[in-house]
Amino acid sequence: MLMSFCIVAATPAGIDNTKSSINFVFKQMEVPVQAKFKKFQASIDYNQNKPEASTAKVEIDLNSVDLPAPEYNQEVLKKEWFNAAQFPKAIFTSTGMKSLGAGKLEATGNLSIKGKSIVVKFPLTIKPEGKGFNFEGTLPIKRLQFNIGEGEWKDTSMVADDVLIKFKVVTNP
Repeated sequence: MLMSFCIVAATPAGIDNTKSSINFVFKQMEVPVQAKFKKFQASIDYNQNKPEASTAKVEIDLNSVDLPAPEYNQEVLKKEWFNAAQFPKAIFTSTGMKSLGAGKLEATGNLSIKGKSIVVKFPLTIKPEGKGFNFEGTLPIKRLQFNIGEGEWKDTSMVADDVLIKFKVVTNP
């Protein structure tokens, strides 16, 4: 339920916040729910000529969660869910990049949420956009691996364990 990316091509680039987004999708009582994070930072050092030398770090402000029903925004910040008072950020730090062919990479790294760090691997696409790049991908996670939804909320018949984090990060030099 969280995460972000930014990638830098040869020289440091910034994120175009108007074109970048981090969303997540989960099922509540079998109905898909889409939400987003309004605040995140990302630094990416993308090497077009040697993609395996590329690195990325993304930090998501969990307090910026925006669910379709605003009354739930405060609920998911509580200890049973994100425990945002103690763990205000979700962080992805890459440990490897692998070229999958034209415009595609496989990112490997550590995803830390709520004090738990797990190695994740996922594909992403890279396209030139203006003078920068557009990085897009989807990272599937299991919320219970990060203790998101404790106590009675461990019951996956109410809120499914599967969560898809969808990101789009557009850089500008």
